[in-house]
Amino acid sequence: MMKKSIRAASVQFQHRPGDLEHNLGRVRAFVAEAAAREVELIVFPEMCLTGYWHVRNLSREEIDALAEPVPSGQMSQALLALAAESGLTVGAGLIERDEKGDLYNSYVVAMPDGSHACHRKLHTFISGHMESGGEYTVFDIPQGARVGVLTCYDNNIGENVRMTALQGAEILLAPHQTGGCDSPSPGCMGVVDSRLWEERETNPWAIEAELKGPKGREWLRRWLPARAHDNGLFLLFSNGVGPDDGEIRTGNAMILDPYGETLAETWKAGDDIVIADLEAKRLEMTTGRRWIKTRRPELYGPLAAPTGNEEDVKTVRFARKSDR
Repeated sequence: MMKKSIRAASVQFQHRPGDLEHNLGRVRAFVAEAAAREVELIVFPEMCLTGYWHVRNLSREEIDALAEPVPSGQMSQALLALAAESGLTVGAGLIERDEKGDLYNSYVVAMPDGSHACHRKLHTFISGHMESGGEYTVFDIPQGARVGVLTCYDNNIGENVRMTALQGAEILLAPHQTGGCDSPSPGCMGVVDSRLWEERETNPWAIEAELKGPKGREWLRRWLPARAHDNGLFLLFSNGVGPDDGEIRTGNAMILDPYGETLAETWKAGDDIVIADLEAKRLEMTTGRRWIKTRRPELYGPLAAPTGNEEDVKTVRFARKSDR
């Protein structure tokens, strides 16, 4: 059980596609700022080191050129060095190449004691050349908490969050690249006019209204607080912001408590960081944790049984090329 409060940060920033050194530089700058503000745990977006949406157009060879083994790769080693130097636990997304040469959308969490965790996204669809992971990722951090990771679409499936909670997670890291997507679902997101982003300095109210509206924050608020509330978890939502190969990511970095209440958030049209203290006492007797204790697992067998209606997210997404 989390015995003390932990100061945590969630970051949104606009990555440069394929520019690992620039993106790592942004991570370093935010870690330095966070360390100065006595942060202990910081989360960055999905695939923020490699870039995200452009990867759908790359060949296997081009994706492989961005990939690395974990933890021996250059970016992984840089994150471990950064964690050791700063004393923070640092999470950031990249492309992993395993010993067989398979490619994954992975999230590396580097800890100041030299240890690390790596989550392979369970529902990968960015490229047919990349595989989906097959395991949940829950681990202890030196700051004294049990942490889980679910990447972007992983969080859309309620069972994934519940399984993470059942493995003891108290804090969920939820790195994303979302919002402003061309979605086939009526009333669900939709693209942001790039002109509004281009005019963000002269007309900040217009773009911020989009980021706060149904294409960004309002969509997230339909379901994200429920993931925290129903499972009694702190939730750190990190996201890209700004142009991402033809779409505008909506940012909305936020930190939620185990009741689904907002501790910190931003809708800034640009790079930003939000910080909050995760108070251990908020975990005590939360609604979600009480509900989990009163489950009746003997009734839930059908949850793990195929219905025949399942669809692989990769197949579905590639069938709708305009959809994220």
